[in-house]
Amino acid sequence: MSTGSAETQEQAPLTVQVWSDYTCPFCHIGRERVTYLEREYGAQVQWLPFDLHPEYPDEGILRVSLVATYGQEAIDRVAALAEASGLPHNPNPDVVPRSRKALELAEWSRAYGADTHRRMHDALMDAYWRDGRDIGDWAVLEDVAHSVGLDGMVGRRAVQHGAFVPVVDDSTTWAHSAGITGVPAMVLNGRLLVSGVVPHEELDDAVRAVRDADPVEG
Repeated sequence: MSTGSAETQEQAPLTVQVWSDYTCPFCHIGRERVTYLEREYGAQVQWLPFDLHPEYPDEGILRVSLVATYGQEAIDRVAALAEASGLPHNPNPDVVPRSRKALELAEWSRAYGADTHRRMHDALMDAYWRDGRDIGDWAVLEDVAHSVGLDGMVGRRAVQHGAFVPVVDDSTTWAHSAGITGVPAMVLNGRLLVSGVVPHEELDDAVRAVRDADPVEG
């Protein structure tokens, strides 16, 4: 059981940093857990980039290769977990994209404000996991940018000029240095790491732990 909104009135705001990658199925499912923290605790959330598969070629990999690596049974379990979380699971049937361009484009959108970045983040997740689009394709990425009111061609040029390479690299490197080896990874109030997709009850425990360690605002 969550401790509810009354507690949020007397505690400092809960901050949650979330490292994620757009082609990571657990990051997609983690959106529901983030929504839970926002709803129950008024969490202030910041999504941060994590380059999960730097080894992928620019054109991505064939989905059949992913199935061969992990097995259809494991992939079916992930799909069931997404469904149980109320989320679609309809990734591109042919290719698992290289997510690097999407990560950098999202960082470009951050300059237009936190709300715009959040809408871009959600739009990229939806494009891949709901609509089955190839988010490694610039035509798709430009369209996603347009859908949130941005000029996708401007974003493409900024990314292709390398402006956001260090942003994604630094975020990923910092996460590794903090002991984050997989995503999603949430850091609550800058002090407690929660890795993976955990039940709501474990999130409640984590929130209580950081709030017990932080002073109550008077």
